[in-house]
Amino acid sequence: MKNFKDIDSYIASFDKDIQAVLFTVKQTIEKAAPKAVAGISYGMPAYKLEGKPLAYFAANKNHVGFYPTPSPINEFKQELSAYKSSKGAVQFTYDQKLPGSLISKMVKFRAKQISEK
Repeated sequence: MKNFKDIDSYIASFDKDIQAVLFTVKQTIEKAAPKAVAGISYGMPAYKLEGKPLAYFAANKNHVGFYPTPSPINEFKQELSAYKSSKGAVQFTYDQKLPGSLISKMVKFRAKQISEK
């Protein structure tokens, strides 16, 4: 696994078409949770809020993996039915339109959850 110093260097390591998708995910998270701290964790872009995991994402061969922790996935399971998902991850394939508003809602839900604890 390559070590990246920041999210932008992670994104820059991919082909242009994948970079565009990753950049959109990055912007969506940052707009939904402007106080989140960005970094690299587990070799992928990571955002934390108040020291707690907010969301991670990673480029894979056929999809972007989005990891907002289990609670947002459970909360929005109806809206996520068009995507492959598991307890803590959602896969957005590159041939699907990225659901920016859904990603934003999940990040905001998780941020609210963190701030209420």
